[in-house]
Parts: sequence; structure tokens; C-alpha cells
Amino acid sequence: MAHLINLKTFTDSRGNLTVIEKVIPFDIKRVFYIYGVDDSKRGGHRHHKTIQAAICIKGSCTIYNHDGKTETTFDLTSPDKCLLLETQDWHTMYNFSKDAILMVFASEYFDENDYIFEPYQA
Repeated sequence: MAHLINLKTFTDSRGNLTVIEKVIPFDIKRVFYIYGVDDSKRGGHRHHKTIQAAICIKGSCTIYNHDGKTETTFDLTSPDKCLLLETQDWHTMYNFSKDAILMVFASEYFDENDYIFEPYQA
């Protein structure tokens, strides 16, 4: 089930430093980021094998998630919050602010056969 992880952040007069270390529960094989999104929805899938960790490092966006039992909406509005998406988590990303940058860490390399596009039946 999708859930938020608080990332350790150090703040002083020079600014903020957020650390991504020993909190993502998989070896990272792929990193990508999404930005410059208009009013479109992104995602619309889940995976056979891939687990993902999503961080809106600038701006904000909303991620809708359905794990086959529960529907949840997450507002990513701070770069110290990381949303962990498991394989069963069918998700869409939307409501991107104009300056949003959504960075995603993935447990697997890209494989088009890993995607399941059909949403769960209500």
C-alpha cells in the first residue's frame, strides 16, 4: 500500500539539506523526473515488479492511488516527503503546479512489459 516517508532534513541559516539515505527500501536502478506538465494526468498504471519512490522536489502535485482495496490521494507539497508506491498501486499524477518537478526512483530498469494499464474495477 502506498505511504509517505518523511525524509531527514537539516536546516540552518544557509538553507535546507534533505537526505535520501537508508529510507528507500530497494536498490535504485532508474531515476527520472517529470516537469513542465500542463493540465494532463500522468501515470495511469501499476507494475508487475517495479516499486517507486516519488518526491516533488519543487512545487507540488497530487497522486491518486488505488491498491485494489483502498483509494487514497496524496498531496506532495514539500521536498521532504517521499511517496512509496508498491507494485499493486495503480496511480495517476495530476494537479502539477507550473514549477513542479516530480522525481521518481524506481527499483527496476524500464521494461514496457512491466506496466499494467487497466485500473482496478470499482
